[in-house]
Amino acid sequence: MSSERLIYLPLGGAGEIGMNAYVYGYGAPDKERLILVDLGVTFPDMDGTPGVDLIMPDMTWLKERADRLDGIFITHAHEDHIGAVAHFYQALGAPVYARPFTANIARRKMDEFGHPEDAVRTVSAWPEQIKLGPFAVSFLPISHSIPESASLVIDTPEGRVIHSGDFKLDATPVVGEAFDPDLWAKVCKDGVRALICDSTNVFSPLAGRSEITVGPEIVNLVSQAEGMVVATTFASNVARVKTLAEAGARAGRSIVLLGRAMRRMVEAAVETGVLQDFPSVVSPEAAQDIPRENLMLLVTGSQGERRAASAQLARGKYLGLEMKEGDLFLFSSKTIPGNERGVIRIINAFSEKGVDVVDDSSGLYHVSGHANRPDLERLHALVKPQILIPMHGEHRHLREHARIASDSGMQSMVVVNGMMMDLSGNELRVAEYIETGRTYLDGSVQIGAMDGVVRDRIRMALNGHVTVTLILDEEDELLGDPWCEIRGLPETGSSRAPLVEVMEEDLSQLLGRAKPKTLRDDDALEEALRRAIRQTAQSEIGKKPEVTIVISRLA
Repeated sequence: MSSERLIYLPLGGAGEIGMNAYVYGYGAPDKERLILVDLGVTFPDMDGTPGVDLIMPDMTWLKERADRLDGIFITHAHEDHIGAVAHFYQALGAPVYARPFTANIARRKMDEFGHPEDAVRTVSAWPEQIKLGPFAVSFLPISHSIPESASLVIDTPEGRVIHSGDFKLDATPVVGEAFDPDLWAKVCKDGVRALICDSTNVFSPLAGRSEITVGPEIVNLVSQAEGMVVATTFASNVARVKTLAEAGARAGRSIVLLGRAMRRMVEAAVETGVLQDFPSVVSPEAAQDIPRENLMLLVTGSQGERRAASAQLARGKYLGLEMKEGDLFLFSSKTIPGNERGVIRIINAFSEKGVDVVDDSSGLYHVSGHANRPDLERLHALVKPQILIPMHGEHRHLREHARIASDSGMQSMVVVNGMMMDLSGNELRVAEYIETGRTYLDGSVQIGAMDGVVRDRIRMALNGHVTVTLILDEEDELLGDPWCEIRGLPETGSSRAPLVEVMEEDLSQLLGRAKPKTLRDDDALEEALRRAIRQTAQSEIGKKPEVTIVISRLA
């Protein structure tokens, strides 16, 4: 029996949507040479992660083994696959490999952090191979909702592994490569040990629609509009952006791009040659001199992001442009679960202005970038893997996908973040369990999810905050009365007296009764004061606030 093994370890993206990061390794246990596939982010919400800018996988396990990491491979340029690369590059230190469009986006991110340009290496599609240690890796084109998406063909001493990345089976994707079943059949004809496969749309029972089916519906909608037309979609969905722009141009409208992400994606697509014949655009400044009925704005913010162009237009003017009664706003996108509140807020704001809002509830103006169940089954039949491991999905998605695979005679298992799988030999098994979690980007600092920073922030948001200050002299005698400052709390409570005065009176009585031993011990004094404040607040306003005690002693 070989002393070496082939391992697969998801650090993010398995059991959740987003934050993708997958490790493959080969070698003796705990000495494997490693590669990383994707390094993405997910986005915070005000309920669970207030103030946090980005959420990234906890890369502690891989950082500790960075000397064994030979390369990072990015399947495509969506934020949940590429968004954390620049944040972790310095700690991991391995070169980043990507196809031209994805590499362009990666370099822009690296440049913001001052990382060297040659940290990102541009790779051609299959059959080119990147050979690193025991691995030979190729980028196999597959269609998705962003240009130059690729699955990875990972050749190892234990056989061929295919990592699907995000994908759909689209023969007419408008921009980018069509799915090529003949190429896939050729790649898989000699056998595939394991297929690690996207599970996002496993519960969708009908075969996925092609991107090309959206165009005629959008053209029809835009041509009938009378006022200004504004449309939003994922900025990375370059094919949709092109479809929208062409629909506007056919209707005789000038096209305006609003939002940094929208401009950046179009620029990257043009620079790398994946986007051609894009209609000419005008600047927001020039648009102000064009009649409203001759304008079409393509804007960021399809998920209700507060700082994006959609939200800014909903609140008022943005770069001198404003929506008015009779205008049309189109969401050519699907609202990701969890973002509904922000999207509805924008829809209502536009409604108050008299703007007509059209979303995708009809199914006419958006198609998914992920494979539905019949498409997944088609890929299974084409690849014929010995092992199928579901990824890219919540637990319910993984479980359903694993059941489908098992029913078709493939070995399969629900594998979530932290489960290191041994893909060697003839039986799929768990090698060990790794502690995984999340890292928050909070401002410019990375913090652990368990560090307590966000937990304290939530507690203050829910319960308010009280600062207590008191001064003691050299004899441990109180100088003056203690005083309180409150934040996020009502000014008066049930006694009808000012809350601060009630708190200060209760503290004065406590200190008057305190024993000399307590007054000499900062820890004991602090605990007594905190308990008293919370008891008073509970009695007065029904809440127990967070409390900060400041004790000053005169030397």
